[in-house]
Amino acid sequence: MLLVKNILNSMKKIILWVACFTVFGWCYLELQESVKQEHINNELKSQNSIDSLHLHIDSLQNELYELIDTMQYEYIDTTVIHWPWGREEFYYFKYKDAHNPEDILNALIHVESRGNDSAYCAEEDAVGCLQIRRCMIDDVNRILKRQGSIKKYTYKDRWSRIKSIEVFNIVCKYYKWNTLEKIARCWNGGPRGINNPATVGYWEKVKDKINS
Repeated sequence: MLLVKNILNSMKKIILWVACFTVFGWCYLELQESVKQEHINNELKSQNSIDSLHLHIDSLQNELYELIDTMQYEYIDTTVIHWPWGREEFYYFKYKDAHNPEDILNALIHVESRGNDSAYCAEEDAVGCLQIRRCMIDDVNRILKRQGSIKKYTYKDRWSRIKSIEVFNIVCKYYKWNTLEKIARCWNGGPRGINNPATVGYWEKVKDKINS
């Protein structure tokens, strides 16, 4: 009887060890599978993020190409300035129009100030060759800040033809004024100037200067 009892106790211990080993092995395999699945999920998330970023970049590039095609630029001049605090690029667009021998910008300068860099309209506080008002400088600085640029214009910069033209380029590019008429009427009447009948007369003056 004692021998049988000892055998039974030994078998119970063996069964218990086998059960413990089986449970331990099962837990270990489950843990490995869980870690593996988590790794796969993380890789999928990373790949999805990368794919999404690529799609976003492609979309932005397509928008840029469409804008350039729509505006029918002859070429784009790029000026790179290396400031002590970093590099900054400025883009200048040359318009192409076989029927308009003069640039839209020159026509605007003529209509606004007859080419006078010292022109001043006290009633509107419009300054310089392009008759820029303070609200335009505020808007451009807001645009630059939104774009992450460290550049900032002052009201005094309106007296400078070079800086006035820079302001003009920034505004045209940001609001996507992509036709000669839209550029002229929006410059006269703001971002929605193309929809304002009051800007039609201004466009006629600019168009006459372009075609003269």
